[in-house]
Amino acid sequence: MDNKKPLVSFILTYYNQPIQLLCECIDSILALSLRPFEREIIIVDDGSRVSPMNGLMQYGDEIIYVRQKNSGLSVARNKGIEMAQGEFLQFVDADDHLIQTPYEHCLDLIRLNSDIDMVMFDFTSTDTNETEYHDTEVMTGSAYMLKNNIHGTACGYLFSQTTLSKLRFTPGIWHEDEEFTPQLLIRAEHVCATDAKAYFYYKHKGSITTHDDEESKTKRFDDIRGVLDRLHYLCDRVPQIDRVALQRRVAQLTMDYIYQVIVQQRSQKALNACIDELSSKGLFPLPDRDYSQKYKWFRKMTNTRLGRAILLNTLPYLKRER
Repeated sequence: MDNKKPLVSFILTYYNQPIQLLCECIDSILALSLRPFEREIIIVDDGSRVSPMNGLMQYGDEIIYVRQKNSGLSVARNKGIEMAQGEFLQFVDADDHLIQTPYEHCLDLIRLNSDIDMVMFDFTSTDTNETEYHDTEVMTGSAYMLKNNIHGTACGYLFSQTTLSKLRFTPGIWHEDEEFTPQLLIRAEHVCATDAKAYFYYKHKGSITTHDDEESKTKRFDDIRGVLDRLHYLCDRVPQIDRVALQRRVAQLTMDYIYQVIVQQRSQKALNACIDELSSKGLFPLPDRDYSQKYKWFRKMTNTRLGRAILLNTLPYLKRER
């Protein structure tokens, strides 16, 4: 029995976070109903200034700890993937944790239905142990993505090694999840989405998404453009059902990119350069699709100079007031 593959490998990526948060994260996994041989906890330390190993001694052989030279989140996760032996994988950032009762529901979905190869679940910044959940019917990942918006972060998916196959994160970029998750979804054959809030997300001021210096802004925009380019390129190289689903995601990411240029750059020149570049690559105008009310509204506004001028003079200030 002990030689059986774990049901789930939990891949925790750690970099300079408080050790107590990492311990809370590990404890949240140990609290689950998984027996020791059914779980695998892999901690990848991405070259933290101080190793957390002293604080992890209490866990003994409950965890696997590996330390690498600082190489970024993508490389750390890829390292965890290569080490993982579980049938399913779950990414958890070391300063977040799983919420027991809702996550048990996610585990039950894969325990009770051997066909399911991916469970999509929800996030919260408030601990909750609600017990009533609503699940979708099982469908392919492409079918789900074709009709629904998805969350970008890879931590919101419990998925099989078979589904992952040879897919890996692109090293050296920010927003690596936005490139990874749609490709993961089009590989999934049997997906169940649940509204169970199973993941506690701790947003801290040091997050790369909150860095406002010019160097960080430049890298963030460069990396987003790179993600858009690669996903757009992939659209023409996958089967038709996957292509249509992926095109929806590319359109949404393009919309988000234009929005970020507006609220962060606050410049007509920057917005015009953004539109020109997207147009040259076939990413603008945004496709005329009924994806969501927000999408339809934003598409109409960005299609005219007047609409773009209105957005440029309103969105940055609305964001600031919030």
